[in-house]
Amino acid sequence: MKILDKPERCQELDPDDMYSRIYRFPEQVEEAVRIGRETDLGGLDTSGIRNIVVVGLGGSAIGGDLVRSYLAEWLPVPMLVVRDYVLPAFVGTESLVLVSSYSGNTEETLSAYSQAQEQGARIIALTTGGRLGERAEADGNAVVTLPGGLMPRAALGYSFFPMLLVLERLGLAPKQDSDIRDTLALLGERKPLLSRSVPVSENPAKQTAVAWHKHVPVIYGGTVRFDAVALRIKCQINENAKQLAFANVFPEFNHNELVGYGQIEHIADRLSVCILRDTGDHRRTGFRMAIVRKMIADLDIDVLEMESNGRSPLARMFSLIQWGDFASYYLAMLNGVDPTPIPVIEHLKQELAERS
Repeated sequence: MKILDKPERCQELDPDDMYSRIYRFPEQVEEAVRIGRETDLGGLDTSGIRNIVVVGLGGSAIGGDLVRSYLAEWLPVPMLVVRDYVLPAFVGTESLVLVSSYSGNTEETLSAYSQAQEQGARIIALTTGGRLGERAEADGNAVVTLPGGLMPRAALGYSFFPMLLVLERLGLAPKQDSDIRDTLALLGERKPLLSRSVPVSENPAKQTAVAWHKHVPVIYGGTVRFDAVALRIKCQINENAKQLAFANVFPEFNHNELVGYGQIEHIADRLSVCILRDTGDHRRTGFRMAIVRKMIADLDIDVLEMESNGRSPLARMFSLIQWGDFASYYLAMLNGVDPTPIPVIEHLKQELAERS
């Protein structure tokens, strides 16, 4: 565990400087907000929109999940995130399709884009360029151009805030100015507390990484807003720390997965359960969290609770996202791995390219 208090050793394991991407996330959010507010949407007509569909994979899709979850209480129409080659049959002229591919070259997303175009959907592309950018411009669709040079998972600000603000500008989401200000203030205030220079004894993200080291983290959040946050944290552990992790939501997992803890003796000491708590959790969900925590702890499984911070719902969501990003980075350091490259995914893409 000593490596976490040795910044110079962490720098050696992180030659592409993923740490700075995480630490400077508030600055990315500021730029992403500007892009979302200033991008020309070409007078897109939203009259008669009956559904919103986000198309994307991996780090390019999680922004859509977070927007969907965050806006669930306010959206006047259903919103769905599609991670596949094929769109649902209902997508058509009354659909707004937000096509998110950071690279612009994700094959599943390009396939779904073609289908959205053929079915007459109203389309906005969010990308750094690539084939998606080229095709969207050629087809006369609005393009939100994002800054390049990042791994998609390190570009969450760019996949979330422009999408959120596009929906606001189109009259499909409420005004976000106050919540965004709260979020930026909180992220800026908390990042020094989670930084590499703060020792394990005082750094909650480092302490979480220690708890997760040589364990399988299982992240549970409430359905309202924190389902997508739990998924984000799980994926960051997978990609940054190169380690298995799983996520699920209250109250749904109480009706199935919870029963699986009945045959746990052979792996109990390998699990680390983390429950995400928020002041906005449904009162009954809060009761469930307390009861389930005790049930799992009684099985001699480590259980952590992480409480969100901030006044607004948006700030509280991103307080846990920021903590999770730092924790996944420190877990990578404990695992002795470079957090940036994802050779397994690159190998899969190469194999697929050879079969195209």
